[in-house]
Amino acid sequence: MLGAEELKERIEVTDITVECPVKGCSAKVERRRKGTYKDRITFTCPVHKIIISPSTFEYPSDFDNLLWKEGPDKELLEKIEGSKRESRMAHDNSEDAVSWNVFRFLEKNGLIEGFLNLVTGTATKLREVMYWSYSQKEGATWSELNEARLEFGEKTGAGSEPDIVIKTDKALFFIEAKLTAGNDPVPNDVSSSKKYEAGGDNWFSRVFSSDFKTVAIVDKKYELMRFWLLGTWMAKQQGLDFYLINLVLSKREANIEAIFKRHIKENPRSEFLRITWEAIYQYISKGISSRDTDVMMRYFRGKTIGYDGNGRLQRAFSIR
Repeated sequence: MLGAEELKERIEVTDITVECPVKGCSAKVERRRKGTYKDRITFTCPVHKIIISPSTFEYPSDFDNLLWKEGPDKELLEKIEGSKRESRMAHDNSEDAVSWNVFRFLEKNGLIEGFLNLVTGTATKLREVMYWSYSQKEGATWSELNEARLEFGEKTGAGSEPDIVIKTDKALFFIEAKLTAGNDPVPNDVSSSKKYEAGGDNWFSRVFSSDFKTVAIVDKKYELMRFWLLGTWMAKQQGLDFYLINLVLSKREANIEAIFKRHIKENPRSEFLRITWEAIYQYISKGISSRDTDVMMRYFRGKTIGYDGNGRLQRAFSIR
């Protein structure tokens, strides 16, 4: 895996070529453009085998971008990818890869409960961690999430998919992780089959203070809207508290709580929170001392998210 120490601080990008971002490499490849369909080898560094574009690069395999990929980790990943709708884990700026690297570390090292306690201020006992709606206990997409999808008119194989779901004895957590993307997607098509406002016995009106159009289209919070709707409904069925956590870079989405909270009805049993990746770094740095922790710390410090429009390397996290 390539980090800041192995990458050039600046790369040369012309109208027709892009140079390899690895330090000491003089290779250049044809500039990759959207809508241009050519064999991937055209854009691959002959030395380092990475697929290069002006803004980022892609590894030959998803596993090249992951820290935890041996034994049980690999088996779980293969099961997840068998049911996951889309995978871009091989991309250097993949939020899915970062989510796996960080939360799998927390899970493997028994740090999930401590992290949740830090977030909520309440002690809780872990029941299950689910990546992209895959239940390790059920060996398939979480059945309870599928039920919620159907209740609100979504297809079971194409519905809302939180990045991380954590279930404890007291609460249900949906974690929507963001790295380079924002929280502003809008619906491509909301067909008559969707029952966001009518489903769950008009559950929408019980958990939102704004209507669907205002939240999803005007303010472009369609993704967060769906997670809040389904998550609060599921938690209610199970007698659990609910937390929707928007996990972002410290320098981004600073106002997301104020923006989204004006549309939702919070109460002592349901809350929307903005948490930063950097806060998780600080939590890990004060925890257990182990080889895995050292690996995780180096990952945070060296993680990059591609090159900006001027060809300058961008570090992912604001860590001193």
